Amino acid sequence: MITKEQIKIFNDKISKAQSIVLCAHKNPDGDAVGSVLALARLIELNYDKEVICMYDGNVPDNLDNVPLRRHLNYYTHVDENISVDVAIVMDYGIKRNIGGPQKFLDKAKFVIEIDHHKNDDKVGNLCIDDENAAATGEIIYELMRAAKWNSDAMVWGALMTAIVTDTGLFKYITRGDVLRIVADLVDRGINIQQIINDLANKPRKTVLTESLSAGNAEFFYKNKLAIAIIDNKQYKNLDGRGETVLNLLGQIHGLDYIALLKEQKPNQIGVSLRGRFKPVEQIAVALGGGGHEFAAGAVVKDTLENVKNRILELFKGVIK
Repeated sequence: MITKEQIKIFNDKISKAQSIVLCAHKNPDGDAVGSVLALARLIELNYDKEVICMYDGNVPDNLDNVPLRRHLNYYTHVDENISVDVAIVMDYGIKRNIGGPQKFLDKAKFVIEIDHHKNDDKVGNLCIDDENAAATGEIIYELMRAAKWNSDAMVWGALMTAIVTDTGLFKYITRGDVLRIVADLVDRGINIQQIINDLANKPRKTVLTESLSAGNAEFFYKNKLAIAIIDNKQYKNLDGRGETVLNLLGQIHGLDYIALLKEQKPNQIGVSLRGRFKPVEQIAVALGGGGHEFAAGAVVKDTLENVKNRILELFKGVIK
C-alpha cells in the first residue's frame, strides 16, 4: 500500500525540482516503457514540469504506438553535464539492469524508485515498491489514485500497455485487483484489442528467427526442461526478449521449464527463464540475475556452451 508519507515526500521533491529524469531497466519492455511514459505525463499534468525520459539498449518495434513514445530518448542523446535534482528509476530489478542511465542516478540529489521486483539492494532514497504488484504500471496507477492526480488518455493507454505486457496478456494475474484496474481503464475508453494487436505486430525477421529457435530447442530431464538458443548472428534479428520462443515452447504438454539463451555478443549471454507453475527465480539468482517466481532472467558473462551447461547443472538439482 502506498502511504501518505510516501506521497508527501514524492510531492515535495517533484514540486521543488528543476530537473527530473526518468528511466527503467536496459532493453525496456512494455511495462518499463509504459510506466516511464505514464509517470512522465502525470508529472507534466499535475506539476507543470517537463521531464527527461531515457533508456539504454533497444526498445522493441511493437512499442512504437505507445502514447508519448517519441519522448523516450536514448541516454547518450541526453547531455551528461545536466544537473539532476530528482531521478526516478522504475522496474529495474537489480542495479546492473539500469545500464547507461545509472550515471544520471549517481549524480542526482534525490532518487526515487518504483518497482515490483524483489530486490534487497535498493537504489532509491524513496522506495515505492510492491512485490505483489503484477506490473510496475499497476503501482503507477495506484500512486495516481492515491495522490488524486489528474490524468488523460495518454496516461491510461501507457498504463494498459504496461499491465498487458507484464501479465503476459493477463495469463500471470493472480489477484483480482489488477483486473479491476484494467476494467477502470477500459471504462475510461482504452481499447484493449488495439493494444494487444500493436504488441503482436513484430517484424517478419523477428518472428522467423524466434520460430526457428523454438523449432530447434533441445529437451532434457525426461522432457521437463527445454533450452532454446539464439546465437549472435541471429540475435540482430531479435526485437524484444524472444517472447514468441517462450510462448511457443510453453504450449508443450508436460514441459515444466523453459530457458532461452541469447548470445548478445561474444561471451555475453542473456538468459530468459519461464516456469509453468514451477519457480525459476532462484535459478536466475544463481546466474546473477533475478525477476519473478515464474518468469526471471539474467545476463551472464561467459560462452554460450558454458552457460548452457551451467543451466543444466542448476536444473538438475530442481527437477525431480
